Order: sequence, then C-alpha cells, then structure tokens
Amino acid sequence: MSAPVVLAVDGGNSKTDLALVSADGEVLSLVRGPLSSPHHLGLDGSLQVLRDLLDQASAGVGLDASNGPVADFAQLLMAGIDFPSEEEELREAVEARGWARQTRVANDTFAVLRAGTERGWGVAVVCGSGINCVGVAPDGRQARFPALGAITGDWGGGHDVGLAGLSAAARSEDGRGPKTSLEQSVPAHFGLTTPQEVAEAMHLGTLARRRVLELAPLVFASAASDEVAAGIVHRLVDEIAALVRASLTRLDLTREHVEVALGGGVARNLAEHHLELLRESMREVGPRIELRPTSAPPVLGAALCALGELGVDGEAQIRVRAELAKAGGNDG
Repeated sequence: MSAPVVLAVDGGNSKTDLALVSADGEVLSLVRGPLSSPHHLGLDGSLQVLRDLLDQASAGVGLDASNGPVADFAQLLMAGIDFPSEEEELREAVEARGWARQTRVANDTFAVLRAGTERGWGVAVVCGSGINCVGVAPDGRQARFPALGAITGDWGGGHDVGLAGLSAAARSEDGRGPKTSLEQSVPAHFGLTTPQEVAEAMHLGTLARRRVLELAPLVFASAASDEVAAGIVHRLVDEIAALVRASLTRLDLTREHVEVALGGGVARNLAEHHLELLRESMREVGPRIELRPTSAPPVLGAALCALGELGVDGEAQIRVRAELAKAGGNDG
C-alpha cells in the first residue's frame, strides 16, 4: 500500500467527508461523519469531529494519526469559513495538531468549483442547507460572498426553501395567502394535522426548528402541480442566477466562456425545466456561460486541490475522480 500523501476534507453543514489519497490517486480511505462547520460547532467542536474521522480513516489503513503526520498536505474545504481570519484560525489549529506537514483551509465552495469544472476556475454555486458562491478568474482573482444569511442579503438552500414552504402552508391555512397543497403535506410530513400544530410544536421545542430542512424536497416535489411551491422554486432559481451574474460581472468575465458548477443536495432537486430557466438567465448575462450541474462529491475537489499543490496531475487526478465517484460520496 502506498503511503497517503494528501488529507482531503469537505466539511459541511450537514455532513463531513474525509479522504486519505496517495500520490498516484488511489483512495486509501474515505469516511463520512456529522457536520463539522465551525459556524455551528465552534472551533473546538469542529476539530473534534475532524479528529474522530481522521482516527477512523487512519486506523482503516493501518496508520496512527497520533504518531506524527499522516499526510504531506491537508486541504480542508469547510462550510462556515467565510473570512480570512476564520481560515487562518482553523489552519493554525490544524497545524498545531500535526495531522499533515502542510495545511490549507478555504471555504467549501472551492470544493465544488474544483470538482465540477474542467479547468479549475469559473463559478461555483453550492446549494445545500444554505447557499453560497465563489467566482475565480483565470488569473486568480476571486469574487466571494460572506453568506451569513439574511444579514448579508442571502436567501436559498434547504433551510430557506423549507421555511418558505412552512410559511406558505401557514398562510394558506389562515387565509392570508393563496391555497396550496403544502397546507396538507407539510404537517403530514411531521405526523401532524395542521400547519398551526407544526408552528406550535416548533415554538414549544417539541419539534426542532432545524427540521424545516426536511421540507425542501417536499416543496420541489409539489412544484410540478402547485403554483405556490413552484413560486418558491422559481425564487431559488433567481437567487442562483443573481449570484452567478454578480460573480461574473465583478470579475469582468461576462464575455468569456465560463463554466458554472452547480452543486449541493438541494440543487440536485432542480428539475430540467428549472435548469433551463437558469440557463436562460445566464444567457442574458453572457452568451458563453456553461452551466454544469454536478453530483461529484465535493471531497473530490479537496483531493484535487491537494494533489495539485504537490504537483501531481494527469493520471493520478483521473484515478481519484473515478475512485471517489465509485465510492458514491455525493455532495450534500
């Protein structure tokens, strides 16, 4: 067995994938665990999740993560790392633990960009539990967004779509809004009868508010036959288009051939006609913008970034793409 040379991490708001990959592209170990975003867990909580997964991955290939570095390079692409100061804080903490000889930390949008594009530059939109975007020009210039939620103007992702579905159901029930099938399907999902019962349960704490995430697929499923649900999905399409437009405009790439990678568990629920609406919006921005919906696991992006830092490309990168795709580590 070849010694692992890279440690690749995709740390999200709902799950974490960690892989050990050798210099020839062989995936030595791939493990999945709970969310590791420092935004939700704090720095110490995030590091504990990563350490547990690293121990599990290392033990699976006969290594001991407590006995010196297990990798030459670690690439951690993490949700909730939105500012340079946060990148630096996590990088220093990981380096102090000696998991790898070199460490780089960045936001998880870079994972989708690297995994979902051929050239490694362009625009990536991640639509999972939340929404975020990054644009990278061929010369390395970046367009980024804080993605802190409503306080930075964000809307989108599973939480917002699910919450919009619950809100529409409540307004349908009390007469403030149009009638929608969500009035029945939303409470039924939780084993309840009315939207008001759902609201009461969340208010009293007997139903966790975070479970609105579970309603996003229901909204997408209802959109084909329900105008209110369709309106929620159309709003999400508009938000994705706005992020792409802003990124390309800020980078002055509207006239170039640019790949736009679209990833995340919620994005996979978009029907083909929704994707076509998105393509139409992009054509208004520039005639050569190519939408690339991707189901490639974001941990692949972290692995490709790390291998690239070590000067490894060609057959090794082809191999790691194939092996991680076969392992089935879908993005989320």
